[in-house]
Amino acid sequence: MRYSGVFACLSLVLSIAVTGCGTAPPLRRMAAEAASAPTVRIAPDGVTRTATLSVLTYNVEGLGWPARSGRKQDLVRIGAHLAALRAAGKAPDVVLFQEVFSGAAKRAVLASGYPAIVPGPRRTTLHIRMFTDKLPHRAKLRKGEIGVRLTGSGLVIASRYLVLLTRSQAYGRRSCAGLDCLANKGVMLARIAVPGVPVPIDLYDTHMNSRRASHVAEARNLAAHARQVTEASAFIDASHDDRYPIVFGGDFNMRGSQDRWENFTRYQPMRLVHRACMEPGSDCKVHMSWDGDEPWVDT
Repeated sequence: MRYSGVFACLSLVLSIAVTGCGTAPPLRRMAAEAASAPTVRIAPDGVTRTATLSVLTYNVEGLGWPARSGRKQDLVRIGAHLAALRAAGKAPDVVLFQEVFSGAAKRAVLASGYPAIVPGPRRTTLHIRMFTDKLPHRAKLRKGEIGVRLTGSGLVIASRYLVLLTRSQAYGRRSCAGLDCLANKGVMLARIAVPGVPVPIDLYDTHMNSRRASHVAEARNLAAHARQVTEASAFIDASHDDRYPIVFGGDFNMRGSQDRWENFTRYQPMRLVHRACMEPGSDCKVHMSWDGDEPWVDT
């Protein structure tokens, strides 16, 4: 019975690999002169100028069959809706995508019409080697911990502005737990140039280890998540230029987990958008839940 379970697992992951590898990651390059300048506001002092950058983080749930089915039409609508928003001048300037695995998901990103689109870590992207000790509990083949990545990270950044450079880093082989180990999850950087803004802006996107969806013990997926937070922080430290503004978004998989939140804030010195927008005089907006005293844990 044990061997039949392992065989079923290997058959499943092979099917995922076949469905996920048929379409190349979405990629689109734009010419520098093609980017339109944002609206610039001049302060009463006549000197200070400000511009707004809108960023959407979007997990499109683009898993391939048999991990997920029935998403094709939803993904078509996602691409069409973003394209319609762009045509109306109401689309976010940047979209940080996660779970762009299936062919339908990749086509949806391209259909959004963004002129600059760059993918994150691919299946063969090298892993960071920060942790060598084992995670709590035993590795389980039947839970996807087979030692091989079958897909890329599923990360994509789409921008209305020119992407100057990209960098990607896959999380370590001992920094994933459960079914998450089938994807080469990691973190990516896209540095964009906004016309009229004197310096570039660094955009980071990630998708961290899930909780129940990983199908392994809480202690194991929590430890994997903590390692990924540490590795993401190291990647940002190594790739970010402190002269430039920075935005770090993605699917952090921290909803309802105080432990994950505490680990994240321990290694991430950046200001949380929710907290910044709560300050008097703040001109920013967050279109997410504000339930409770700590909405950053609820969302």
